[in-house]
Amino acid sequence: MTRLAQFSVVALFLVAVAKSETPGKSAIPMDYMQPVVAELKKDWPANRTVQIVCHGHSVPAGYFKTPRVDSLHAYPHVLHQILAGRFPHAVMNVIVTAIGGENSEQGLARFERDVLPHQPDVLCIDYALNDRRLSLNQARAAWVAMIKKAQAAGVRVILLTPTADLTANMDDPEDPLNQHARQIRGLAAEYHVALVDSLAVFKAEIARGQALESLMAQPNHPNAQGHALVAEELAKWFPSADQ
Repeated sequence: MTRLAQFSVVALFLVAVAKSETPGKSAIPMDYMQPVVAELKKDWPANRTVQIVCHGHSVPAGYFKTPRVDSLHAYPHVLHQILAGRFPHAVMNVIVTAIGGENSEQGLARFERDVLPHQPDVLCIDYALNDRRLSLNQARAAWVAMIKKAQAAGVRVILLTPTADLTANMDDPEDPLNQHARQIRGLAAEYHVALVDSLAVFKAEIARGQALESLMAQPNHPNAQGHALVAEELAKWFPSADQ
């Protein structure tokens, strides 16, 4: 059996697992991001610069096939393009504070130095791929600390589950990739913040017959098509009036 056929056989199961593992609902999009969307809709001279910060590891940093960096096709830049088209009068920065190879404990250690000085309106956190080197408890503590620091500063938070990894056993609920995704879904519900379930999106593409390899630049990094999937999910949190 080919690898694509194997993925097709388990695809519906994978999607069902993703749904069953979701412990609760994250924030309602329009309610949660309404203050940010309102700023994006303002015209000059009443508008101001809206700051979106993407904090994490190599994926938001733009690494494709290491050591090649393609930040212009990574999801932070693609999100910026989508929002610029959706809100043509908005002034915004999408700032990347991600570092390749880093885990959430390392991201927490530099959070007050590298993230908060940008005075973000929105913070995206994406560390789960590398957090597999940590225990679930270690990762949870770091994510919770960053969420709380952001919320104390009045920042809207979006948590991202991991993108796919060709070396992971994605049909096993106890694979570390799925374990960390499950924990992140729980944190989004517990702290009433936004969730972008990247892993579920990749699994849904597999269920539709997409070969996972066609979404990846290397085993643990998505390619431009994979990044576009994440950017489109992020953009759903910023609806315009006609959506």
